[in-house]
Amino acid sequence: MGIRITDAGLTRVVGRMPVAGNRQPYGLLHGGASAVLAETLGSVHAVLLAPEGHVPVGTELSCTHHRGMRDGEVTGTSTVLHLGRSVATLDITITDGADRRVCTARLSCAFIRPRA
Repeated sequence: MGIRITDAGLTRVVGRMPVAGNRQPYGLLHGGASAVLAETLGSVHAVLLAPEGHVPVGTELSCTHHRGMRDGEVTGTSTVLHLGRSVATLDITITDGADRRVCTARLSCAFIRPRA
């Protein structure tokens, strides 16, 4: 996928992904690739936000695709929509090089205690 995390903190996680190598048969950025980028950034963000002794597990991913891309790279930014004791919901926007929205995604994660 070629995803590179460029910034990671409690308020946001940012990453980039090339379009090349992530196209569907018609030459456009594959929607599944956008979903992978969104879930990757949101999951990294959820790990940073998880309460001590807990790990995040994804419970829902929703993606709306706004525009196609044939080349270049996309940038995804994860921000917090909701942060509770047991659930986090993250908003991930994916944009092109001109800062136009390519995809809007939402990832919800539950915080659980891992089994021994």
